[in-house]
Amino acid sequence: MKLEFSRVLERARRFEKLSAEDLIVLLDAGEDESAALFKLADQIRFKYMGSAVNFRGIIEFSNYCLRNCHYCGLRKDNMELARYRMKAEEIIDGAREAARLGCKTLVLQSGEDVFYTADILAEIVLKIKKEFKMAVTLSLGDRSREDYALLKEAGADRYLLKHETCDAKLFFDLRPGTSLEGRIKRLKWLRELGYQIGMGNMVGLPGQTLEILAGDIVLMRDQDVEMAGIGPFIPNKQTPLGSAPGGTLEMTLKTLATARIALPRTHLPATTSAASIHPHGRVKALGCGANVIMPNMTPRKYRGSYSIYPGK
Repeated sequence: MKLEFSRVLERARRFEKLSAEDLIVLLDAGEDESAALFKLADQIRFKYMGSAVNFRGIIEFSNYCLRNCHYCGLRKDNMELARYRMKAEEIIDGAREAARLGCKTLVLQSGEDVFYTADILAEIVLKIKKEFKMAVTLSLGDRSREDYALLKEAGADRYLLKHETCDAKLFFDLRPGTSLEGRIKRLKWLRELGYQIGMGNMVGLPGQTLEILAGDIVLMRDQDVEMAGIGPFIPNKQTPLGSAPGGTLEMTLKTLATARIALPRTHLPATTSAASIHPHGRVKALGCGANVIMPNMTPRKYRGSYSIYPGK
């Protein structure tokens, strides 16, 4: 075990605040060091989050999107994708099933689909809160401050707005027509409006470095996020990055473990994408600091069409 790695790990055990340089050392852990990194992350998860795995049912209610992100199968120029929009009654039925199965939180997720106005969404949120007494997390992408405010008034508790990368140029290259600055501004709005906020990044993006990955974790720590979704980049043949190499499970687990050490009280999901690249991806993630599973409550007839990446 390298001396520098040992020193950083010992500082982490003492719960000292680690610098970006320290995080790079952990992210660069070799094969013989990864076991120690994962063990410490699991211990910190147990100390701060307990032994329970949190279940948060997710309904992916629309795969329409006005964006043209270079990595996402929902991009508007993907003409091979069969599009769908769920009716309000179908979303409520999905929430009912999630409640029956014991989920205390429901995540409503879609592409950036302006068909669903804030008024339509607010009515759905109101019904779910009234009938099922569940916490509601929204993951709808970029909206106006007024929309966020209306949805908060309707009872929404949390908002997941993944930043994907802290590198401003890489962000713009991945998401044409948007900016990292704009995303951070919206996260500030959400916090001001009283939401618990979630962020998240992809591991293994083309052009990504360890410095960028460490910056992602620092950014999420600075934003004091309640949830951080960390998963591998999986290339989709129906996107401009379809021929790029994908992220590995090993690097994803090291990033997840490092994030747990830096964000001891943050909810970290064992992501679907980790399970998509390895049959035991979720189980391995739960041993590296993750404490959340998000079972899919989308009706089966729609699930295959929410194809952000293959094998989802």
